[in-house]
Amino acid sequence: MKSKTAVIILVISVLVCAASYEHSRAAESGGGQMKIGIVSVRKIFNECKRSTAYRDKVGEQRRTMEAELNKLEKEIELDKATLKSLKADSADYLATMKDVLTKTSSYEAQQKFYQQQLTLGEQRWIEALYQDVIRETENVAREKGLDLVLEKSEPELPAESGNELTLAISTHKVLYGGGCTDITEEVMTKVDAKVAR
Repeated sequence: MKSKTAVIILVISVLVCAASYEHSRAAESGGGQMKIGIVSVRKIFNECKRSTAYRDKVGEQRRTMEAELNKLEKEIELDKATLKSLKADSADYLATMKDVLTKTSSYEAQQKFYQQQLTLGEQRWIEALYQDVIRETENVAREKGLDLVLEKSEPELPAESGNELTLAISTHKVLYGGGCTDITEEVMTKVDAKVAR
């Protein structure tokens, strides 16, 4: 048992010495200190021109959808008012009731469809923008000779709930970035350049 322990200690000592030697060689060749950058993805998402253009586009889509739903809702209300003036056993009453039920179902289906359409559209947009942020972060990092870039976004406090606070704490990884190069503005400029084209 003692010989196994001695062998393990010897192997660990050799590995530590080898790692120390590699580190000192890297430091002598000028590569000992990593150049680290930081970028705030949240700031880019909130402030870039692409976000403004997207919000404007979605706002217009929402207004169009709401106008269509409001028109259908008014038709339903008008048919309901007409229904009250008809005799319950008449053919017109049954036809109008059918219209009310059909339009109500159509209204509910359109409402769900529009919500799903907006949700999926937002997800695709976020994915595309995030992929561009990653790509442009890499480009800026290479230009500046950075070895590593970390995401640094300040948490939004106070949080609205305990769950949001927990999420903010668990996703806020860079607590201090002194000495790191903040490349947020350069990345945002490159991401926005795709809008100008």
